[in-house]
Amino acid sequence: MTAYILFIFIVGYVFISTEHVHRIDKMIPAILMMVLSWGLLFVLPNYIPQWLDPSSAELLLSKLGFVPDFVGNTSEKTELINKALQHHLSKTAEIVVFLIGAMTLVELIDHFNGFDAVQGFFKAKKKWNLLVLLCTFAFFLSAVIDNLTATLVMIAIYRKIIDNPEDRLWFAGFIVIAANAGGAWSPIGDVTTTMLWIGHKVSTAPLIINTFIPSVLSIGFPLLVARFIPAFKGEIQLTEKPVITNGKREFIIGVLLFLSVPLLKSLLHIPPYMGMLLALCLFALYAEIKTKRNFKLTEVESNLTPQSPTMKSLQKVELPTILFFLGILLTVAALESIGFIFNLGQSVQNAGISTPLFMGILGLASAVIDNVPLVAGAMGMFSYPMDHNTWHLLAYTAGTGGSILIIGSAAGVVAMGLEKISFSWYLKRIAPLAFLGYLMGYLYMYLMV
Repeated sequence: MTAYILFIFIVGYVFISTEHVHRIDKMIPAILMMVLSWGLLFVLPNYIPQWLDPSSAELLLSKLGFVPDFVGNTSEKTELINKALQHHLSKTAEIVVFLIGAMTLVELIDHFNGFDAVQGFFKAKKKWNLLVLLCTFAFFLSAVIDNLTATLVMIAIYRKIIDNPEDRLWFAGFIVIAANAGGAWSPIGDVTTTMLWIGHKVSTAPLIINTFIPSVLSIGFPLLVARFIPAFKGEIQLTEKPVITNGKREFIIGVLLFLSVPLLKSLLHIPPYMGMLLALCLFALYAEIKTKRNFKLTEVESNLTPQSPTMKSLQKVELPTILFFLGILLTVAALESIGFIFNLGQSVQNAGISTPLFMGILGLASAVIDNVPLVAGAMGMFSYPMDHNTWHLLAYTAGTGGSILIIGSAAGVVAMGLEKISFSWYLKRIAPLAFLGYLMGYLYMYLMV
């Protein structure tokens, strides 16, 4: 049974990793992986050798140190599988709902030109100075919104400033590094850190304290090297395109609402997805009032959707991305339930590979493999307490390792598509710098562990 589910995962993941080649949306293999994996468990329960009850997994593993055998008759086993699926679905739903709220809030800010309004901040004439400004803004912006959206925003901003196509390629490459670095030190900056946060592996303040400096190093060293790269020498010819000024208020309100989510979690112990939905509702209320929509509830055929910024923003949320996360996380949950992930972690430890070194290898693997299943798998391998150094190291390596290759992160794939960056161009020019930054941050954390 384990071999079959593992085969499904590997084949599905090959399709996910090669999306840029065959053009099949990664949502499709992810959902197929999920359905086939759990389908096999329900159809062939008597062929499952081991079983890990998710409701008591952490306590059970710390007490026994191994995954127990799966015992009982067919109906009892089926009931246990069903309960496990419901448990994993509820935990996955927390992440999915959080992402839906965050994506909608970003779209609402964009509806009011909130991101366009910050264009006026970037008035440096020298190329390297402009690069530092853009990367610094991307670094902190991606810590508030996700790194994918931060990359989209920054590309939209510098396109209004820079005309030269070759210059744009270089700036895009560095923005990918900055956005991924910024997402690694914030509980809401990357899907993986959000997973660790919602999964009670990290809390807000310790995560920021332990990963902020390494994240700065991961973008700081590439920026220092860029000072001597010919592409960033000299001055840049700024375009004369008009600067949008309205929307600054909405940008500030949106950022403050994003920041309120971890604050509510720390002060009032409100679950992250509840805090994100509250932030979304408050901004949506502001948006509806600002648009001053007048309508009567008795007018059934009054077409309200085109007039509502909230409805427009909801329509722009990328449902395929949401379903991709659902499929990946539940597929990993199937592997976790049959004990494969924990046994893999034990094998790594028995092989003499230290946990910090293993986390560094995972970070390098995230340059090729999506970091969501890597983090989901690592969360099931180890039973360290909340805010253990291992979880902080995982947040850093999984968040920044994807910058090493253009296909290693969602931010890189977006930049690749928008600026037509070739794999080989990025590999020759940006990858060595991204690896240098990743290595510097990793060494800092390794010495601190």
